[in-house]
Amino acid sequence: MSPLTVGEKAGLGVPPRGALPSSPGALFQLLRDGVPRTKADLAAETGFARSTIATRVEELLASELVTPAGESTSTGGRPPATFAFNPAARCVLAVDLGGTHARIAVTNLFSEVLAEEEQELAIALGPATVLDAVCATGERLLAQTEMGHEQLIGIGIGLPGPVEFATGRPVSPPIMPGWDGFDVPGYLRQTFDVPILVDNDVNAMALGEHHLIYPDVANMMFVKIGTGIGAGIISDAQLQHGAQGAAGDLGHVAVPDGDQTPCTCGNRGCLEAVASGPAIAAYLRSQGVEVPNLSALLQLVRDGHPEAIQATRGAGRQVGAVLASCVNLLNPSVIVIGGLVSTAGEHFLAGIRETVYSRSLPLATQHLRILGTLTSGRAGMLGASALVTAHTLSAEHVNLLLAGTSAAGQGS
Repeated sequence: MSPLTVGEKAGLGVPPRGALPSSPGALFQLLRDGVPRTKADLAAETGFARSTIATRVEELLASELVTPAGESTSTGGRPPATFAFNPAARCVLAVDLGGTHARIAVTNLFSEVLAEEEQELAIALGPATVLDAVCATGERLLAQTEMGHEQLIGIGIGLPGPVEFATGRPVSPPIMPGWDGFDVPGYLRQTFDVPILVDNDVNAMALGEHHLIYPDVANMMFVKIGTGIGAGIISDAQLQHGAQGAAGDLGHVAVPDGDQTPCTCGNRGCLEAVASGPAIAAYLRSQGVEVPNLSALLQLVRDGHPEAIQATRGAGRQVGAVLASCVNLLNPSVIVIGGLVSTAGEHFLAGIRETVYSRSLPLATQHLRILGTLTSGRAGMLGASALVTAHTLSAEHVNLLLAGTSAAGQGS
């Protein structure tokens, strides 16, 4: 199959377009939940003739996306065979890039990790150096899992800066020198000839947390607070990008109290300038507390240092003041707080909750939960995987995959 650009996608999570209801890709959507079904079950669910179902199942079996799953309970006579989604049929290369780190994994089609590696990798080294390291690590992990390029169905990558989702190109990223407008999918495709999806790292984290922890929550936010501050928005169970992919840029919303601290974006009083990890550390240094880096700040909080606890809780209140407006506007039922600063413990979360619940409308907070992340720093990587499977396993792209399988004799 020829690789597809992100701009050719029908849209993440959008009901399939361009795929006939009786196509194999459309039938495959019923099987993606992993529940085994017989041909009779599929005929009953779709209303299609059994001959059509039989043909489509055979096509899906040939692609290995569907596999025999044993026999169903018989009510008399020979038990009918069942079929189910085979998540081991293909794999995904999932990449989470931060300011100074990279977490890279090969996952199956259920976003279950088969092999992973975390390494120090400064995004400031530039796109060629960083992406070459990603490719080398990806090749190594594929070899570890005994998967080849022919089993790789796509690559998902989260970047720590604004990304134009339609093209996968970073746009004026503040901590990524040399990345502005760089063709990330095009560069990676020189090594991996597969669909490549690139998004902001916080969007990937939101998708990962939703996919793994809160799949039944239709409206949620993921807020990352570390060197910078950003948010990923899930609305009606869909990740929201906005018109150009800039939705969720929480860090450059002005704090309500009129703080005039200069921000790296050129404005003053942005949330990131007063409540990010470096901002908290800078404030403490101005008060005579020795805080050389973010790790030292977190250690002071864990050790019970009163000024560090007070500053961290105060930063949480600033975050909460901005989130209160988001709660009134978007009405999420869950807000997940992630990023390095969130590991400071309950002091930071307490500051957020205190302000959100006091400033938001009672109806909007009636069932609202504000929680720390439960994915242990893996949300971005898992979200990058889910980004790929949502695209490549859609009805129209499964049909394209099967067409390639039929023409070339193998899936690609």
